[in-house]
Amino acid sequence: MSEDKPAETVETAPAEVNAIPNGKGHEPSEEITASAKTPPAEDGEKEAVPNSAQNASPHRTEANLPESQEFLSGVEDKKTTRFTDFEGKTSFGMSVFNLGNAIMGSGILGLAYAMANTGVILFLVLLTVVAVLSSYSIHLLLKSSGIVGIRAYEQLGYRAFGTPGKMAAGIAITLQNIGAMSSYLYIVKYEFPLVIQAFLKVDKPAGEWYLNGNYLVIIVSVAVILPLALMKQLGYLGYTSGFSLSCMVFFLISVIYKKFNVPCPFVDFAFNGTASVLNVSAMDPGGEDNPACIPKLANLNSQTAYTIPILAFAFVCHPEVLPIYTELRNATKKKMQHVANISIAVMYGMYFLAALFGYLTFYGEVEAELLHTYSRIDPYDTLILCVRVAVLTAVTLTVPIVLFPVRRAIQQMMFPNKTFYWPRHIAIAFVLLTFINLLVIFAPNILGIFGIIGATSAPCLIFIFPAVFYIRIVPKEEEPLRSVPKILAACFAGIGFLFMIMSLSFIIIDWTSGTGKASSGH
Repeated sequence: MSEDKPAETVETAPAEVNAIPNGKGHEPSEEITASAKTPPAEDGEKEAVPNSAQNASPHRTEANLPESQEFLSGVEDKKTTRFTDFEGKTSFGMSVFNLGNAIMGSGILGLAYAMANTGVILFLVLLTVVAVLSSYSIHLLLKSSGIVGIRAYEQLGYRAFGTPGKMAAGIAITLQNIGAMSSYLYIVKYEFPLVIQAFLKVDKPAGEWYLNGNYLVIIVSVAVILPLALMKQLGYLGYTSGFSLSCMVFFLISVIYKKFNVPCPFVDFAFNGTASVLNVSAMDPGGEDNPACIPKLANLNSQTAYTIPILAFAFVCHPEVLPIYTELRNATKKKMQHVANISIAVMYGMYFLAALFGYLTFYGEVEAELLHTYSRIDPYDTLILCVRVAVLTAVTLTVPIVLFPVRRAIQQMMFPNKTFYWPRHIAIAFVLLTFINLLVIFAPNILGIFGIIGATSAPCLIFIFPAVFYIRIVPKEEEPLRSVPKILAACFAGIGFLFMIMSLSFIIIDWTSGTGKASSGH
């Protein structure tokens, strides 16, 4: 096993010894391996080693991490020689693609529905607030990682709260990302057969294997997702991320184009060849004056509350932030914050435009899944079929990006002292994908469980953990507990608890009322 290399690194400063379990052979996926260039390259980060020493003492007694010193600024010169192959090599642009792809989930399909239930202005306000909070959250993560010289979420938890902190972060990342990957594969399972059916013009499937979603999920997992998930470094996925984002841009352009091609109110497509009027007012000659075709600027109804968790989690990418930071070329906290801000700004624009034009196409008739609404007009519309293929491609190419942090979390929890080892790297990816495929194939109603997971792990990863880790890690000499930054961080954690309680309440109300609309996934 290549896990014996450790010897050479023992000279590390005691404080940093534990910095990262996977440093040296870090699984780039384990992006935990801060590139050989330590974070402390920035103003606020200069004290990385001393501070970490102060902060680490309670929990850092064991010198278990050979590879960890990758984060030591003190050994930087040696690292250059010894860890060159693990220095950050991913360009700024590729990092933006990867983080943007991590943010961009299938949730974009539900944003028009969210706008229908909040109104244009209220939706814009909520989306803006969430984008700003997400950027602030990433700032807290980067500041904490800069101070201690660690670029792994789980290890920040370890530095702040010892083993319980590391396990809490690792479990939250694992549950959140398994839920996200499963939701993407559910889309493949249910949408892919319909796309093939429409392209082949098969009106009544007779059990053909290529129209069976279970077979298609396995084929896509083995042929596309697994090879990408076996990449050694996350940075290599920049090209597929760029392609995935271009598919979503195509989706956005199509939504805008369709707005000007679908009459309002629209007419439902009847499969028997006759058209039935969906909306009584559709017979109204006064098209644009029809009340059903006037956008609402603010709207409060029974579904409005459900849209808040959907929006709150629209920018979930926090498990991927530190891995991407690790692999960023010439990484500094400021540069990584720029990567995050650009990714969030681009997604913010795409989210708003997709929601706005989707809503202005169907108004109150928009469904929770936008593409289903287009199918009600014409299930064989060529453009919408191409859009479905683009969305399927995008979510499929997002799965490997989301799998990397889960594998790293498992490595950190189960093999904290081991260096990179190909058989383990491959085995974890294979087991994860097999498990997720089994869930998607045999547990059709598991999404309710993932709703609960999303409602608990997502607020932890976005709001609560970054804030409490920051409060614990930043030395009191630098920022007293009553300083403005720490008070803001405490308020931020409070917002996380508020979102968690809200989301869980909505899901429980849904389960008890049987409406099943609550959604907390990204």
